[in-house]
Amino acid sequence: MNNILKDILDDPHFSEGSAWKRRCFRHNEIIVEEGQDGGSLFYIEEGQLRVAGNIELEEHKHIQPGIWELEKGEIFGEIALYESQLRTASVRATSDGCLVEIDGEKLGIYLDAHPSLGYLFYKDLFEILIGRLSRANHRVNDLFAWGLKVHGIEQHL
Repeated sequence: MNNILKDILDDPHFSEGSAWKRRCFRHNEIIVEEGQDGGSLFYIEEGQLRVAGNIELEEHKHIQPGIWELEKGEIFGEIALYESQLRTASVRATSDGCLVEIDGEKLGIYLDAHPSLGYLFYKDLFEILIGRLSRANHRVNDLFAWGLKVHGIEQHL
């Protein structure tokens, strides 16, 4: 994905300032917040980020467990390639760093106009999403097994 994004960002037809912008961030800064409109895809150039959900335990009691750790070379916010939707999680910096914020609509138009590059981009994106889905499935299974143990259910199976 890194080489493909570099080629796209280096193309004068996909210009900085209108199609994408570079943003530096500080430790603990919120990059995106759950519930915000999401029309951008992000590429991490330097630094680390944590993806966190918002869970309501009881009335007025919330926790934000870390769902995922992101680092240099990774992307997030890819749902913006399909349509602008509300963000489903918050992303906070766990170090200082920089990222590239890419306008999802403009990237989609660019990829349509450059189908061979678009194919490679979506192929890599598909591999990234399959990897994330596989890791998420393992986490769900682990949590399910933990829940069974905590409630003593595995002894009755």
